[in-house]
Parts: sequence; structure tokens; C-alpha cells
Amino acid sequence: MSLKDVGSVLLIGAGQMGGAMLEGWLAGGLPGSAVTIRDPGPPERIMASIEKHGIALNPDPSGDKPDVALLAVKPQMLDDVAPGTVAHVGSNTVIVSILAGPTLERLESFYPEGQPVIRVMPNTPSSVGRGMSVMCANAHVSPEQVEAARMLLSAIGDVAEIDDEVLMDAVTAVSGSGPAYVFLLAEVMAAAGEKAGLPAELAAQLARQTVTGAGELLHRSDLDPATLRKNVTSPNGTTAAALSVLMGEPGMAELLERAVAAAAKRSRELAG
Repeated sequence: MSLKDVGSVLLIGAGQMGGAMLEGWLAGGLPGSAVTIRDPGPPERIMASIEKHGIALNPDPSGDKPDVALLAVKPQMLDDVAPGTVAHVGSNTVIVSILAGPTLERLESFYPEGQPVIRVMPNTPSSVGRGMSVMCANAHVSPEQVEAARMLLSAIGDVAEIDDEVLMDAVTAVSGSGPAYVFLLAEVMAAAGEKAGLPAELAAQLARQTVTGAGELLHRSDLDPATLRKNVTSPNGTTAAALSVLMGEPGMAELLERAVAAAAKRSRELAG
């Protein structure tokens, strides 16, 4: 299956993440005529795409029902937005939610019994086509609908599937919130560089390029992170000296374990 085979798509919410997904779909070959957007005020760049590709905006719900309806609003807007989407979808429409927190059970509660629903956790690198999305489907989703969702998500990065929804809290804590951990790394590296005597601008440049370069190396390499780390660590060298601090007690491993646990706990709380 390709994006052209996905069928019709209703995008509910064209903000940062929804807009990034739309741009990925259009770049990947999904025709604008196959997309409908429901949003009271799309950003300027999305309005430009709507006009360029002939995308329908805020249509009357009496028309044909979409094959896929993707919920891309803020989690706190779900109770206000979801009821209004019911008239826009049919019994064979698969609802794909990229909202952090709401469970399959909660999502199902807004729609008639038997509605196919897929819960997805993407992350912000999706906006540059390097995202990570993990999806979990309810029992009413067909293999064809799973594949359609996979194709839509593949347009913005890698996709994984899980059967146990309980794992979504950990997924949220690792990949959903994870980009912020990497940004913090760049932030504190730059600050540490300044304290070591570097000019602020140079310290920021070194930190940014080191983090993005190491990420690209990790992306392209077949080696696991531990091996890559060992490959750049000479015995008794400067990197080994730094790692003795980062891997000491308490070290980065313990801090990240606590951070992921805190994020997973908050994810469970947001589920309601």
C-alpha cells in the first residue's frame, strides 16, 4: 500500500503536529483532493497548502464519510471537539488519535459501539520527517486500516506497533517526551562550555552541532549506542574522564530512569 491507496482522510486539527503530518502526506504523494480539514483557524502555512492543493476546509458533515479521521487537537480539547466529529465519520471510518493521554476506552466512548480506533504517540521530530510514532489499535480495526494508519505515519518518520496499551505510558515517556531530554542536553552542554571559558555563541554552536551530528551518526550506523560510545572513548582520555562523572552515582542513567518514570506517571494521570 502507498499513500495514494489510503483513501480519504479527515484531519481534525491542523496545528503544529497536524500540520506537520499534512505536509508529510502531501510530499509523500497523497492527493489534496483526498484530504479534508476540520479546524476553525488553520495557521497561515496550512492555509497556503489548502489553497495550493485544493483541500476542503470545514465541510458540511452530510457528505461522504472519510476512510480515516485523524484527531490532532490538544488533549484538553478532546471533550469539546470529539462529540462534534461524530457526524463527520462513518461506522467504517478508523479514528486515529495522536493525543497524549486519552486511552482507547476513552476515545471509544465518544463514538458508536464497534468504531475502529487507533491510539498513536508521535513526537515532535515528525515536523522534519524524522519522527517516531507508536500505535495501538482496538479490536475493531481491520488489517487494512492498520496499514492505512501505518502509511500515514510513515510519511513523517518511523512507526512501531504494540498490542498492550499499558505500554503507551512508557512510550510517551521515552519517545514522546524524549526530544525535550535531548534539547536539554544541548542546553546544559552549552552552559557548561561557557563555564569552561568558551564564548556563549561558540559554546552554543559546539553543543548544537555535536548533538545533531551524534544523532545523525547514530541514525546512519548499524552499531548500538553503547558500542558507538565505547568507540569514541580512549582509555584514560578526556572522554573517559567525563563519562566517569556522567556514569557515576548518581549519574545520567539514574536521572533518566527517574525522569522516564515521572513522565510515565504523568501520562497515566492524563489518561483520566
